[in-house]
Amino acid sequence: MSESTKHRAGFVNIIGNPNVGKSTLMNALVGERLSIVTAKAQTTRHRIMGIVNGDDYQIVYSDTPGILKPNYRLQESMMNFVETAIGDADIILYVTDTVEKADKNAEYIEKLSRIDCPVILVLNKIDISSQDKVLELMQWWKEQLPKAIIFPASAQEKFNLENIFDAIVANLPEAPAWFDKDTFTDKNMRFFASEIIREKIFLNFNQEIPYCCQVEIEEFKEGRDRYDIRGVIYVMRDSQKGIIIGKGGASLKKVGTQARIDMEEFFQTKVFLSLYVKVDADWRENKRELRKFGYEW
Repeated sequence: MSESTKHRAGFVNIIGNPNVGKSTLMNALVGERLSIVTAKAQTTRHRIMGIVNGDDYQIVYSDTPGILKPNYRLQESMMNFVETAIGDADIILYVTDTVEKADKNAEYIEKLSRIDCPVILVLNKIDISSQDKVLELMQWWKEQLPKAIIFPASAQEKFNLENIFDAIVANLPEAPAWFDKDTFTDKNMRFFASEIIREKIFLNFNQEIPYCCQVEIEEFKEGRDRYDIRGVIYVMRDSQKGIIIGKGGASLKKVGTQARIDMEEFFQTKVFLSLYVKVDADWRENKRELRKFGYEW
């Protein structure tokens, strides 16, 4: 086998501050809608893998929660995913944008300057900025991370993603595939059902409500003609339960309808979805509950 046809494979871990477009970028690079994308911060809570396969390469992308200073145990778990992603990456894809303060969470920029693996920095959202601002930011990042490969981009508009993809493949280590070539994610269908419901909560409710909710799929039955799915939305207070349900159940019905439509597109089959709301006041702090919801310790 010639040098040019050797198989390349590796873990490309996407990190960055909240709301810079990490999930939008991963979804665009993978070609599947794997991560929640809304305008609100902290929508990604888990580390989610998306796998892209070619004849001579396998890219294992990993979307991570936005970097933040934890206020409760759930957020500590979210930051554990980020730390793990920095430690086990073959390539770090660091996403920033033209909107955020460039030196936000500067300790992570310092970490990136010291790691051994290649760093590809994506300056996202250039479509909502000026050329002068983009050039200024590019220069600033070159000074902070002189070894990084820097790309201006727009994940939303899919601008410059081909060049980012080519740089990723070129920097992958020579290795056999880590997963079967027909695999596109490490998560199961229950996970994506819960994430679709959680996304609809983020889209339909304001203030603290989405951050106090967790979704569990209690039942996922795959039939020949449809999937029967039963989900439970956990909230922290009775007042939040009332808001989620809404007058005459209207709010819950709206969330369920929107989620069912997206599930049918994602799973490519009819879906019967039933939703319930329960109060669990301590779920964000309780280790046992967090482990049940997939936040590992």
